[in-house]
Amino acid sequence: MKKETIAICYDFDGTLAERNMQEYGFMQRLHINPKDFWRRCDKMVAETSAERNLAYMKLMLDEAKVQNIAFRKEDFAECGNNIKLFKGVIDWFDRINAYAAKKNIKVEHYLISSGLEEIVAGTPIYKKFDRVFAGSFIYNAYGEAIWPARTVNYTEKTQYLFRINKGLLEYTDDVNTAMPENNRHVPFSHMIYFGDGSTDVPCMSMMRSKGGYCVAVYQPHKIMAKRRAEKLYEEGRANLVALADYSRGKGIERYVKRIIDKVEAEHQLKCCK
Repeated sequence: MKKETIAICYDFDGTLAERNMQEYGFMQRLHINPKDFWRRCDKMVAETSAERNLAYMKLMLDEAKVQNIAFRKEDFAECGNNIKLFKGVIDWFDRINAYAAKKNIKVEHYLISSGLEEIVAGTPIYKKFDRVFAGSFIYNAYGEAIWPARTVNYTEKTQYLFRINKGLLEYTDDVNTAMPENNRHVPFSHMIYFGDGSTDVPCMSMMRSKGGYCVAVYQPHKIMAKRRAEKLYEEGRANLVALADYSRGKGIERYVKRIIDKVEAEHQLKCCK
């Protein structure tokens, strides 16, 4: 029997990890106060009308230059080693893959983040993703970061859902290529999106309109984070509000397993025709 494919797509900051990834390692190494950094970033955006992701990346390079510290890919990856992931995240991917495999279903995992791929590369889950779509720097002949190469803002994230849907995963692939629904790599009805806040609204809205599933997660002991997630549900953006705990038997795992069960049942019914 032919395998069905499910794609699980994740935001990163606040969804898989507790804080913004730039706050782990990078800011500590340069002795930068995170609140001050983001305040300066917002000031730059207000004064220049710059896109916020470009602004924070420029500010990172400016700070490193002032302190005469060059950042290479391995330095960013070292920052990723310090990231604190939510409970259960590290073995989440293997558990879900194993459960789906018993149902003759393949699960693909994709990260769609406004952060930096170079930092994610230092985390223990980097190789668990089938593809990481995130910001990145250009590097000079000495391997030093010198300029933003790519950013992924909250509206651009939606294009990557279409890339996954169509199987057009290379940045050079034309995502606007016309493709019949029955020829697409993963139907939206087999896709799940995990997010935690307002920057995930475009992805969630588009996913819901296409028949996919959305999970709004919130951090433990954070009242405002829970309220943001609940608002996403109340506004019809998310199917589920869940504590950001990916451990065995918790709400997130139970929900995803039920979606896998549903896809399996629908496939068996289709094969009976």
